[in-house]
Amino acid sequence: MDKKIRIKDIAQMAQVSVGTVDRVIHNRGEVAKESYSKVMAILEKTGYKPNLIAKTLGSNKTYKIAALMPNPEQDEYWNQSIEGIKQAKEEWTQYGVQLQTLYFDLYDKESFIKLAETVCESNPDGVLMAPIFYNEALHFINTCKEKNIPFVLINNNIEQAGPLSFVGQDLYQSGRVGAELLHLNEKENGTYAILHIYDDIHNSTHLNEKEKGFKDYFVEQNNGHTYNVLSRDLNYTHESTLEKELSDLLNESTLKGILVTTSKGAYTVSKLLEKKGKNGVRLVAYDLLAENLHYLNNGIIDFLINQNSKRQAFVGISQLSNHLLFKKQATASYLFPLEIISRQNVNSYLNSKQH
Repeated sequence: MDKKIRIKDIAQMAQVSVGTVDRVIHNRGEVAKESYSKVMAILEKTGYKPNLIAKTLGSNKTYKIAALMPNPEQDEYWNQSIEGIKQAKEEWTQYGVQLQTLYFDLYDKESFIKLAETVCESNPDGVLMAPIFYNEALHFINTCKEKNIPFVLINNNIEQAGPLSFVGQDLYQSGRVGAELLHLNEKENGTYAILHIYDDIHNSTHLNEKEKGFKDYFVEQNNGHTYNVLSRDLNYTHESTLEKELSDLLNESTLKGILVTTSKGAYTVSKLLEKKGKNGVRLVAYDLLAENLHYLNNGIIDFLINQNSKRQAFVGISQLSNHLLFKKQATASYLFPLEIISRQNVNSYLNSKQH
């Protein structure tokens, strides 16, 4: 954040009056849509924030935000999310925001239910949640609504729940992009598989959306070729059973490509592909986890679609904090771009400030 930026500077850059900038920042009074968009673009670009300390600490008001998250020790993807929450804590604690992070077992619905009850009993001012278990999350969301607790969802959305904000990606388009990456330059008939590993598709809206996009892509390919599209729900914790299922798939002679929808599952598929040989099979997976980066650099994984879980969590907390502190209207659907990472651009991405 550039502390030298003033409201006057924002007004000049947006070519509006100082009064207009003031009304946008403090969410008061009517502002023309075009002017509002200009000011918000400049605020985003400069990272400008008003003097929050003077406005919030002076009232001695604190806001409690509970973050209900999967245990980061079970999956590096969620460990990156926790890093985003820690970053948000550094940003917002000085303004009177108290963050409490509670971890549930990624593979145990009962663990989520118990923690959700704990959160409800603590009566937080806001909730950040990764709704991994659809039905259980929906029940918790209804309780939040009854108590008028605003909530933000990250990673996967439950649209009918009406969150204050959803922070993540367009998961349907993500599945389509994964399919297109597998299909690049392919001119023959073939089999394409989408694999859901270590996660239950029947209780996970994000996996369903990815699969729908994946299948729709191949349905729309009217080029005279026939595509056999397979979906495999491999929610096993028994490694030998999982390896047998994957081996059977890799023995399919017409197999052209695999999309693994879970970031952790990519390691299992990559390890087996390395052992058996790629044999022309293209592999697309998710997220810049250490193991995935290893197999990307070794040529086993062809592309990674980065979901940026760290920034998702940071933005989610920021959306809640701005709403609670300033009654600022949150972005209902804060969608990240679908970042495609290959061996050619991975180092430049990792070295950038966006990672």
